[in-house]
Amino acid sequence: MAAKSKQDAVFFCNNCGYESKKWMGQCPSCKAWGAFSEEPVIKNVSASGAGSARRSYEQIKPVSINEISADEDERIDTGFEEFQRVLGGGIVPGSLVLIGGDPGIGKSTLLLQAAGNVAASGRSVIYISGEESLRQIKLRADRIGRLSDNLKFVSDTDIDRITDMLGQEHPDLCIIDSIQTMHTEDAQSVPGSVTQVRECTQRLMISAKTNAIATFLVGHVTKEGTVAGPRVLEHIVDTVIYFESGDQFGYRILRSAKNRFGATNEVGVFEMREEGLREVKNPSEYLLEGRPVNATGAAVTCLIEGSRAMLLEVQGLVAETQFNLARRQANGMDYNRLSMLIAVLSKRAGLNLNALDAYVNIAGGLRVTQPAVDLAVCAALISAFKNKAIPSDTVIFGEVGLSGEVRAVPQAEERIKEAAKLGFGRVIMPEINVNGLKRSGTDVAKLGIQIEGIRYIGELFAVL
Repeated sequence: MAAKSKQDAVFFCNNCGYESKKWMGQCPSCKAWGAFSEEPVIKNVSASGAGSARRSYEQIKPVSINEISADEDERIDTGFEEFQRVLGGGIVPGSLVLIGGDPGIGKSTLLLQAAGNVAASGRSVIYISGEESLRQIKLRADRIGRLSDNLKFVSDTDIDRITDMLGQEHPDLCIIDSIQTMHTEDAQSVPGSVTQVRECTQRLMISAKTNAIATFLVGHVTKEGTVAGPRVLEHIVDTVIYFESGDQFGYRILRSAKNRFGATNEVGVFEMREEGLREVKNPSEYLLEGRPVNATGAAVTCLIEGSRAMLLEVQGLVAETQFNLARRQANGMDYNRLSMLIAVLSKRAGLNLNALDAYVNIAGGLRVTQPAVDLAVCAALISAFKNKAIPSDTVIFGEVGLSGEVRAVPQAEERIKEAAKLGFGRVIMPEINVNGLKRSGTDVAKLGIQIEGIRYIGELFAVL
């Protein structure tokens, strides 16, 4: 008997994908308000359900844990060290990776360059575009450079035809650009809707795992910066990567938000050029480029992003206020954090900033959330207030508490090594970290840099 189709209309939460038969003001799963939208779907009811169930049992027969092979497959090299780091060492065969970012950020360019590198190594790659014609892709590929014949292109949006083709071709790498343009006739809704995105991603996941095809999905982002579609999309995939921009400085930051095959919060830095994206293998040097010498209100600090240390400049400025209420402005850091540090300087260090406007800027367009930059922010404000420059060979890091104490930060040794590698001669850091290095048996003298530890914010005046 032929399968019968029954059409229904259900409501989905755009935030988490929760399904309901009626509209709700608040999602009971993620508690989001006004997130439900109506989507028509088709449920296929098969008359031979019992036979299908018996066949399915043979296919998913339980296996003992000792019978499962745990040998890790060789990862696919993308040709980009920065991309490799974010992925956790390369592309895992059969993995499903979601990469999101603003329009024009360079997602397609990055993946096309990586696909070219993979194809040049002798592996087969298929690039599937639902947004561009083959001629448009050819024009973009010509700007990037000569590509291997192992790289093939398809322009289609039907996910059923695509998965059938992948099952026949068995490529090593597949790129879907973008998942919001894909659709299946089994779901009667427009491409990009909750139902279509979820269903298409599910089918691509099955194809990737069944045929051991490493698959990249390009995802559009919402105004909040998250991938458009249901949040369940991020649960289906193995890795979620965001491509971010510092537009005024011309660089791109690749950041891992979820990774089943490596560490999260890893970052890779790229620079957009006419011929495509270029790796920035030393982001510290790039971020400090053009730093003024002997300028007041400037302090260099060190961040830890994933497994990498990066140096950047914190700029501070104080000026007489023109209003009854002093102004505070923070670019690149939390405003409330800046207000707290100013209060600590006023109360614990005797630095009267109540009648002065205070401005702090993180040079390079980065936005930092780590408390390790607290001490550098305080140093920049002290330098601007005293109108005395901080020695240009000094790196400062440490967390500042409400009592004025300078608290320890993680991975202090990696920060010191990064400062020494770039030629800095002195580090001002928490005394607790200095003692911790000595207890761990680290020979501080062999690090090749002068280290000064402080316990309270008031000691910062003396060491500066």
